[in-house]
Amino acid sequence: MPSSTSSSEFVRPIPAVAWRGVLVAVAFLTGAATAGWELYARSAGYGASINDTADLWAQQRAKVRPDSVVIVGTSRALFDLDLDVLEQGLGQRPLQLALAGSSPYPVLADLANDESFRGTVIVDIVPAMFLAPGGPPMEVSTKALARHRDQTYAQLWSHHLGLALEENIAFLKQEDLTLAQLLKRLPIPDRAGARIGPKLPPYFYAVDRDRRGRMVESAAVVGSALNQEVRSVWLPLFTPPPPPPSIPAEKFAAMMGQAMERRFADANDAIKRLRSRGATVVFVRLPVTGPLAEREEQLVPLPAGWGRLVRENGVPAINFADHADLSAFDCPEWSHLSAADSVEFTKRLVPHLRRALAEPSGNILATTPPGGARPASS
Repeated sequence: MPSSTSSSEFVRPIPAVAWRGVLVAVAFLTGAATAGWELYARSAGYGASINDTADLWAQQRAKVRPDSVVIVGTSRALFDLDLDVLEQGLGQRPLQLALAGSSPYPVLADLANDESFRGTVIVDIVPAMFLAPGGPPMEVSTKALARHRDQTYAQLWSHHLGLALEENIAFLKQEDLTLAQLLKRLPIPDRAGARIGPKLPPYFYAVDRDRRGRMVESAAVVGSALNQEVRSVWLPLFTPPPPPPSIPAEKFAAMMGQAMERRFADANDAIKRLRSRGATVVFVRLPVTGPLAEREEQLVPLPAGWGRLVRENGVPAINFADHADLSAFDCPEWSHLSAADSVEFTKRLVPHLRRALAEPSGNILATTPPGGARPASS
């Protein structure tokens, strides 16, 4: 018996409407909605700027050459180190591989695993971030590295198209204005079996194609609404979560201690491998002020974190707090320098870097003998 639903008998009815008019109406409504959303985004303080995506990071990682100068670290290196000033002072433009909210260790290990690399690595050390055994800080770095290794042509083409749009459209903010991010703003309280993590800071910096980050002006104004909002997230973010209910507190503390010990050992191994083939590694500790400085000290005391990393690795090290010219800056939201201060800070940092790298001319050369050590200040 023939099927009553066979394709030969089915005819889809097409409404008799003025399709040209429908097309015009849809185009008009789409354009009006897009324009309205753009106007709203700009009225809320957003501007056209590039998203700091894993694709943008991968683009910079792909530029690393055997003799490159590379910056790895947290958002402090992203905000505080001006690439133009470093290029002028060091004779070579660094590649910015710092990542906001990340542990730099996976990127450092990636460079150590790159047998062709023998250049210079400037490592921004925030002990609580560098030593984080897991969680979001590690996920940020591993996600970026995965995109570098496995990026598809579709992702690459989408990235380049996105750059052209992001430089002209304000509402294309992946960390703030996507539906997923907007839903995260819903005030959902903690409940049995589920804890709501601390919120992340809102959009308060812009990057260029070289990933040079600059704090937006309104965030640098102490007391402004955006400045206060950014400040409000740091202490919760730097507060460790409680141990899982199924693990006794003492056992959890021991597990965290063991994980940090592995991180010290793994970092030592990565730096040893880099230096064994002539690469130069220098640690920098960038400004942090206010209550956040106190919280970081509570999490990982300076001698136990920064001091131990410097001592065990024997690398040149620059701690901003040890130098009057570097410690004279105030972070408006406690964790990063303003755009203007970052330029001046970098100008003052360059002589310290040149001395640390033992190259007065400013030309970066790997002068440390394999396995050798340089004096380090802590």
